Amino acid sequence: MTDKTGRLSFEDDRGASRATWIAAALVMVIIGWMGSGYILPSGDEDAAQVAETRAEPVAVAVERSVTRPVTLYFQAEGQAQPDRDTSIRAETPGDVAEVLVRKGEDVDDDAVIARLSTTRAEADLSRAREQRARAQREFDNASELLERGVATADRVSDARAALAAAEASLTAAEEVIDSLEIKAPFAGRIETLSLDAGEFVEAGAEVGRIVDNRPLTVAIQVPQQALSRIENGQTATVSFITGEEREGTVNFVGSAANFETRTFLTEITVPNEDGAIPAGISAQIRIPTGTAEAHFVQPSTVSLSPEGRLGVKTVDDDETVAFHPIEIVRAEIDGLWVTGLPETVRIITLGQGFVTEGETVRPSPAPDATEALAEKG
Repeated sequence: MTDKTGRLSFEDDRGASRATWIAAALVMVIIGWMGSGYILPSGDEDAAQVAETRAEPVAVAVERSVTRPVTLYFQAEGQAQPDRDTSIRAETPGDVAEVLVRKGEDVDDDAVIARLSTTRAEADLSRAREQRARAQREFDNASELLERGVATADRVSDARAALAAAEASLTAAEEVIDSLEIKAPFAGRIETLSLDAGEFVEAGAEVGRIVDNRPLTVAIQVPQQALSRIENGQTATVSFITGEEREGTVNFVGSAANFETRTFLTEITVPNEDGAIPAGISAQIRIPTGTAEAHFVQPSTVSLSPEGRLGVKTVDDDETVAFHPIEIVRAEIDGLWVTGLPETVRIITLGQGFVTEGETVRPSPAPDATEALAEKG
């Protein structure tokens, strides 16, 4: 049998080889195109750089400011307290015979508020007077007998001691008579009075309360940082919640801080001769503590630095933005007095939020800059 099986052979396809070369060429073209961006900048980037170079500085509104002397104040809230406030007490026991004043009345110093019954006290006084007279006679007799040589010195001493005891009893009885009148310890207003005719009161019992608010004492707490600015004799303006305003004088500055608040008690005396201002109401106190050279700025011009410091942005002579940290020394309704700025400065009043320190700007007076920013926005 003849073997007709032949050996298989394969020939390369010329078309397949051509496709390989085409794919390789395309890869090279793509790589060259991508790499060209690192060697030669694109036209768009050139246009962006040109536009950035030709961009105009930001327009801002500026206002020229010069330092001015300003009075510094320490401000605090306090409470009006009476000059004197004390309880009224009965000095001796007894029945109330009559009440001479009412709650809410103004009384003078040593004025009689009420009287107690004198029946028992007068009887004790008569008894004391008789005992004192008898002790005096016994002492006189003992002294005369001693001169005659009949009595001894001990008898005279005993008689003298009895006389002294009788005199003490008489004095006590007389004081009881005086204490039957319940009197005001000082001039003031009767705030409370719990006495009725016919009732019995014990010795030392509280029967009322009297308040003297002429003058008033306004108490405030001064923080330790401001203590060196407050001293006795300073004038203070006191504005009460009722609308009244009075001038007072600092008459006490504490030397020991409150353990919890680290503040110092300070008292201001406020004249109140007419008694129009009641005790216990709230008050706002302003004490002038000196002067400082400061700028007056609007709160809207104040900003924060990246470090969190409070400051104001200004424009230098070379039209560059500068940031100046400030300290607020006095606040008013329409603005702030601040220190930390140069004596003369141009403060950015509009647009400060769109510029940073060191940036060149196009400053113009407030009205012109406002129009420019409005057109831009």
